[in-house]
Amino acid sequence: MQIYEELKARGLIAQVTDEEQIRELVNNGKATFYIGFDCTADSLHVGHFMALCLMKRLQMAGNKPIALIGGGTTMIGDPSGRNDMRKMLTKEDIDHNAECFKRQMERFIEFGDGKAMMLNNADWLLKLNYIDLLREVGACFSVNNMLRAKCYEQRMEKGLSFLEFNYMIMQSYDFYHMFQTVGCNLQFGGDDQWSNMLGGTELIRRKLGKDAHAMTITLLLNSEGKKMGKTASGAVWLDPNKTTPFDFYQYWRNVGDADVLKCIRMLTFLPLEQIDAMDSWEGSQLNRAKEILSYELTKLVHGEAEADKAQEAARALFGGSGSSENMPATQLPEARFSDGKIGVIELLVACGLCASNGEARRLIQQGGVAVNDQKVAAIDVTFDQEQFAGDGVVIKKGKKVFHRVYTA
Repeated sequence: MQIYEELKARGLIAQVTDEEQIRELVNNGKATFYIGFDCTADSLHVGHFMALCLMKRLQMAGNKPIALIGGGTTMIGDPSGRNDMRKMLTKEDIDHNAECFKRQMERFIEFGDGKAMMLNNADWLLKLNYIDLLREVGACFSVNNMLRAKCYEQRMEKGLSFLEFNYMIMQSYDFYHMFQTVGCNLQFGGDDQWSNMLGGTELIRRKLGKDAHAMTITLLLNSEGKKMGKTASGAVWLDPNKTTPFDFYQYWRNVGDADVLKCIRMLTFLPLEQIDAMDSWEGSQLNRAKEILSYELTKLVHGEAEADKAQEAARALFGGSGSSENMPATQLPEARFSDGKIGVIELLVACGLCASNGEARRLIQQGGVAVNDQKVAAIDVTFDQEQFAGDGVVIKKGKKVFHRVYTA
């Protein structure tokens, strides 16, 4: 099976322009394609992970990826899929986040001469003259068509700023610029980006003629990625300092029964024949499928050694052996204890399970905290310092987050 057919079989493709040309381009390793990543945080998350896996697949098939860091577009903010305007970041924040993205992407994509490229749209967007842009590009966009775009639709009632309204033009200009300068002939993005991405395809054709073969594929990335990329406690990050390998493993271990095989198809590099054989799995076999999913994705993001540790810790914890050696852990310093005791609220904040005393208080009142399998019933519960000696105690937050706390 060739790569385009494999992408379809894995359930990745949502909409395409010029399907026959795209199939020819991709299957013959002739695509120079880009996916954009706006720098809104200092780590990539699970939604980005789906795009990185796609880039890796296409590179393995001989195509050339461009990882486009949105140093320029992040200064505006994409309104797609949002109910309010994004937080305005400083240029220093954006530059820092871009550097963090680069380090993480290098785990998935091979960069270098003749291989993948990493570009930053700040290099051309920040140099644009507004009047020149209006004359060169603005005349190619119909405001009526833009207002009908899905990416603006849900923002119209609550208010869409003129700043955000320009995002489609900036994104379109990215494709137009890279088509001319580095031979980028294909763009990929989430299915909620269709209108934005068509803007780039149409801009190229209007400015450079109908023989300028620029093509677009949108993928079932954003709808799935946004659903998968967050939990009740926040985003699932690729940075191990923000989401530990164990918590990353546990996140995937707890996907719903209905989603596990879809996730295996879309995200792992297991052969489709092996995945197809799992279609008939049910009951306890689905737990085995979740374990396969968790291990494969943790190995991709954090390496085999960390995946082994996470799997061993999960099996020990849920198999009843009580071992917590490879669980995320915090060592409490002596200063955290007052008269040899620590309150449960301070304990949750000290080990990073809650960001504030207020959040910790609410979590306890909602019945969401257990220590050594005993639910914490009141906010004034305290623990003796001696309880944290040796292996310490295991805190369970909600149903999925486990954390070991100990003293020296």
